[in-house]
Amino acid sequence: MRNFFVKYEEISDPNYGSYPGSRSVEELINNSVVIIDKPPGPTSHQVVTWVRNILGSKKAGHSGTLDPGVTGVLVVTLGKACKIMPALMGLDKEYIALMELHDDVQEDLLEEVLEKFTGKIKQIPPRKSAVKRKIRVREIYEIKILEREGRRVLMDIKCQKGTYIRKLIHDIGKKLGCGAHMRELRRIKVGPFGEDIAVRLQDLKDAYVMWKENGDTKIKEYLRPVEFGVEHLKKVIVKDSAVNALANGAPLGIGGISRIEEGITPDEMVAIFTEKGELLGLGYASMSTEEAMKKRHGLFAKIDTVMMDKDTYPKMWGQTKKKND
Repeated sequence: MRNFFVKYEEISDPNYGSYPGSRSVEELINNSVVIIDKPPGPTSHQVVTWVRNILGSKKAGHSGTLDPGVTGVLVVTLGKACKIMPALMGLDKEYIALMELHDDVQEDLLEEVLEKFTGKIKQIPPRKSAVKRKIRVREIYEIKILEREGRRVLMDIKCQKGTYIRKLIHDIGKKLGCGAHMRELRRIKVGPFGEDIAVRLQDLKDAYVMWKENGDTKIKEYLRPVEFGVEHLKKVIVKDSAVNALANGAPLGIGGISRIEEGITPDEMVAIFTEKGELLGLGYASMSTEEAMKKRHGLFAKIDTVMMDKDTYPKMWGQTKKKND
């Protein structure tokens, strides 16, 4: 349950903007998020290229690379939605991994060693990685054994972004003294985005063809509005009268806030929305929710990324100032 504080009561003018749920398929193709169930074989880059070609989108990107042999959740952004990538890059991950031990290991010893790898660990990225090979600290939130058959161990691993699971399993085997390697890996969650909403490439293509041929809108189940991609961020709702100024890059002053979510802290990335639920942009808070509720004037957030077109709402800058003076 998300709690919001009301700063100023306002009803949005229906003549401007639009509700995200009312967008056409054409609009979604150029500004949406698709959760893809990546198959084994292709690189993440190849999958993104296929998504772009299937939908005829001019631009597409992804957050969090999966190796060619790894399957599972790949968050793909389309068109303008690529601009929300900073909000997607730091998300935690969850994997199902199949580890093969190189010798027999007692259950109690295995559980004891896995416990030692829970918490903050040190990793050196593998030689084939795209990052510099130096010691990095990553956090493993949980390692849970799901099944075990002899030397094969199926595990659920929740971890911080940037954790190398193959390296983790190698290090576990080394600690056990017998060695181990990763046989299979599937990513089942990226932040709040789980495999339960992921779509296979062939199903996405079928839905697109059905839409083109007979207007079937099932594809809307897969093309999620850009707002869906920032649901994990805390929100600030702004007045209609502030929208045009913010869309032109102006900072968000306290006087432009309609409602604000509980728990925002200084320097935290926030999602800025209109009263209709449209994502206006992303910004960094200059103060906490509590401070903003106490004050009548001052800068609340600097806009880092503008998502809305400048002419979506009319200029009302003078009205905002006059109302707040």
